[in-house]
Amino acid sequence: MENTKEEFWVKGEELVEKIKQLIHEGNVRRLIIKDEDGKVYFEIPVTFGVIGALIAPMLAAAGAVAAMVANLKIEVVRDNEPENKE
Repeated sequence: MENTKEEFWVKGEELVEKIKQLIHEGNVRRLIIKDEDGKVYFEIPVTFGVIGALIAPMLAAAGAVAAMVANLKIEVVRDNEPENKE
C-alpha cells in the first residue's frame, strides 16, 4: 500500500483544531508539524492504538508550539485507498 502526502499551512491558533480534524478523517498515518523554515517541531504517528489516551498530550504539545509560532505547516501522510479490481 502506498502513501500520499499533503501539506496544509495554518496559523498557530488553528493548529490543534486542524490536527483534530485530520485525525478524525481516519486514513492519516502520520502528521509532521514544521515552521516556515522547515524546522520539524514534532511528528505524530496516528495509528489505531494511539488515538486514545496518548493523543491528548500530543495535542497539548501542539498547543504549546502554536503559542510560539505564527505560521505552521502540517505534512499529512495518508494511506491510499485500495483500488477495487474486479
